[in-house]
This record gives sequence, C-alpha cells and structure tokens, in this order.
Amino acid sequence: MEEMVKVAVDAMGGDYAPAEMVKGVIDAVTLRQDIKVFLIGQQDMIKEELAKYSYQGSQIEVIHAPEVIETAEPPVMAIRKKKQSSIVVGMNMVKEKKADAFVSAGSSGAILVGGQVIVGRIKGVERPPLAPLIPTEKGVSLLVDCGANVDARASHLVQFAKMGSIYMENVLQVKNPRVAIVNIGAEEEKGNALVKETFPLLKNCPDINFVGSIEARDIPHGEADVIVCEAFVGNVILKLYEGVGATFLSMVKKGMLDSFRSKIGALLVKPALKKTMKGFDASEYGGAPLLGLNGLVVKTHGSSKAKEVTNSVIQCVTFKEQEINEKIRTNIGTSPVEGEQ
Repeated sequence: MEEMVKVAVDAMGGDYAPAEMVKGVIDAVTLRQDIKVFLIGQQDMIKEELAKYSYQGSQIEVIHAPEVIETAEPPVMAIRKKKQSSIVVGMNMVKEKKADAFVSAGSSGAILVGGQVIVGRIKGVERPPLAPLIPTEKGVSLLVDCGANVDARASHLVQFAKMGSIYMENVLQVKNPRVAIVNIGAEEEKGNALVKETFPLLKNCPDINFVGSIEARDIPHGEADVIVCEAFVGNVILKLYEGVGATFLSMVKKGMLDSFRSKIGALLVKPALKKTMKGFDASEYGGAPLLGLNGLVVKTHGSSKAKEVTNSVIQCVTFKEQEINEKIRTNIGTSPVEGEQ
C-alpha cells in the first residue's frame, strides 16, 4: 500500500474560508488517493461545508481549532497568544511530525513567524524565503524571495539561489536550472549595494548555474529558471505580475465583446486563448513554499479559490517524494543557526 502524505490545511485562512478551502481539499483527495488531509479550524463550520460533498472519509480528518489569527493582528503576538488558532495548531503538527506539510491562505506575517519559531529552520539556513512559481513564455520560473526577508544580506541571497536550484531541479525536473539576480541592467557593475555584493558570490558559487543579471522586462520571457532577489523587490515583481495579468485579461474580454464582429472573432479564438491564458494562471501552480524549514509550509494567496488549494495540497506530495528538505540540508550544511530550536 502507498504511504499516505499527510497535509494539514488551515480551513480558516483566506478571504473565502472555509468554503473554498474545504472544496479544494475535497478535489485534492478525489484526484489523489495517497493524500490524508487534516482540516484545521472551527469544527462546526468545517463539518457544515464537508456535508455538501461525497468523499472518502478516511482521507479527511477535522482537527478543532477554535481561534483564528486575523490578517491585521501583529504576527509575533498572535502566534504567542493564540495557541489554539488554526495556524499554530497546523504548524505544531508539522513540528511534531504528525503532518508532512501545512498549507494556509491566512496571515502572511503569522505564517512566516510560525514557520521559523514553531517549525524551525534547517541548521545552516540563515533565512527561509518564500518561493512562488510564476508563469513565463517558456513555462515557469521560481521567484526567490517574494515576501519573507525585506532586509536580506548577500549570504542570504546565495542560499536562496541554492535552495531555488534544488527545488527547480527536483520538483519541476529542470536540469541545471539557470539562476539570475534581479538588476537594473545586464552589466555586472550595475545595481544597488546588495546586488553588487551578491553578484560575485553567485558568480563564484559552484553549486548553481549562474547566468548573471536579469532585468524585470525579461522575467516574463523565461530568461532564467530561478530569479533571486530580496523580498521587497520580489513582492513588487509578483504583485505587478498579477496586476498586469488581471488587467490584460479584463481588457481582452472587453475588446472581444465590443462589437458583433469581435464577438464572432472571440468564438473562433476562444479555445486557443483559453489554453494560453491557463498557462498564465498563477493558481495552476499552487502556493509558495517557505524553503529551508524543518518541515514544509506552503503559503497560498489570501484570495485563493479551490483550484489553488487543490494544487497546493498536491504540490506537497512532490515536495515530500523528492525529499527537498533533505537535499537542502545536505547542500546548505549543518552549522548551527543562532536562535535555532
């Protein structure tokens, strides 16, 4: 019998909780029989949603967590005070090896703090980055970091590059992934102090395939497989990416419905356009893993619908099967980290 991958899911996190979280989990266990999901949150609400579906009962278990960490709450205080929140309960399940992974669309700050304080960093990892897959002309690229470390140092970015390469090579099967650092020009001497300090370190790092700088306009063309930056820059890139994509799609739809002729044309191109737009739908790629922790934590968009939840849960299976944490642990080293549990 196949070993079940155990995934804890925060049923209370996100704009559409618990309905979309529950629906996403139902779809995941329907697609995969090797997944066991723990739905964590307010039991009555979760069971009310579950009652709407038919599913294999042995694959879903409800874990009661009466408290909810709201987005506006100070993360550190919330993690300390709300021990019975869905986020803290889920993180503790990963820490205690009762779950292989934790998925949440809840408070980003609480997830980042909980990941480091509760699950803990792999020894040798200085800072865990959030690493979402973003769609490109050639497939997808991994953006590292997109929100966890806004004041990163050069040594952090080098580790981001190493962890990102491991993820792309083993989860996405990209052989010898191309690594680039986000910059304002292709020349080595360009950039701010952090980029100038990091560039030679990446260039001389034997563990990665460093291809130099990448300008923001080249990211959608897929000129690199792993895109390295500190979190402020990464978050701006990600949000602009999402905003431009949504605006473009809205404008295309409006143009297609503008006249009778355009409506006829829309019917003709609809199949091809639908296929193309699917490739640029971020929800197709699941959530952003917080790389470098002792267990897997995946952050999905606060506005996640069922599809993204489903893909995030399935994403956890590949992460475990490919032993990503073990490979990061081997590659990064085992020197103690200050404050490590």
